[in-house]
Amino acid sequence: MKNTKFDYLLRLADNVVILSQRLTELCGKGPVLEEDMALANVALDLIGQARFWYSYAAEIEGLNRTEDQLAFLRDAHDFHNLLLVEQANGNYADTLARQFYFDSWHYLFLEKLLKSSDTQIAAIAEKALKEVSYHLRRSGDLIIRLGDGTEHSHQLMQTAVNDLWMFTGEMFQADALDDAMAQQGVGPDLASLRTPWLQYVADVFKDATLTMPPADAWMQKGGKQGVHTEKLGFLLAEMQFLQRAYPGAVW
Repeated sequence: MKNTKFDYLLRLADNVVILSQRLTELCGKGPVLEEDMALANVALDLIGQARFWYSYAAEIEGLNRTEDQLAFLRDAHDFHNLLLVEQANGNYADTLARQFYFDSWHYLFLEKLLKSSDTQIAAIAEKALKEVSYHLRRSGDLIIRLGDGTEHSHQLMQTAVNDLWMFTGEMFQADALDDAMAQQGVGPDLASLRTPWLQYVADVFKDATLTMPPADAWMQKGGKQGVHTEKLGFLLAEMQFLQRAYPGAVW
């Protein structure tokens, strides 16, 4: 029998481990030293969250796999992260737009997980929410600063929010797994997050003097089903290299 909770936990872990990997690519490349450190700290928070989700998934699976095996020994089609988090860093506006879209959804999602019927999921969500609260404040503030900054920063920010908008719809599109977890009280009804997310994003964009893309725009999907962009394969090739080249290697 298919273990739906295991699959669900993998999704939660995959989202944050892939975004963390993207952010670690910027280590030493931030526009200013403060931002370089902030990006690294957010990445570390997300890695920590991924460890909790993967470890619990391994426990649920009961096959003696470890968090490292789940992260480093699965192929791209076995990852079920949102397409948004695997998008390339691009320029700094692209990085911020991706982060803000995810942070604002992640915060609402974790809030709902606090009421999960699975007490361990609720406990992990409680810890993660404290970190994500900071992530959201930071990314939202920077969206406003750059959007309402110079003409050049405004143009870059507007282009970034427009280009990444097509990847936001997947966050609210439930499939059979999402529905099963919602019915069991394990996870939230994803559709219920859409209205508060749209309102929050609209409020931030207003302060940032940015034009919000239409809510009914066409959206990409497929990441949660293992159908990814070509970018994920390149990301995993780097992220998984050590374990693939030297199986079982430890520090």
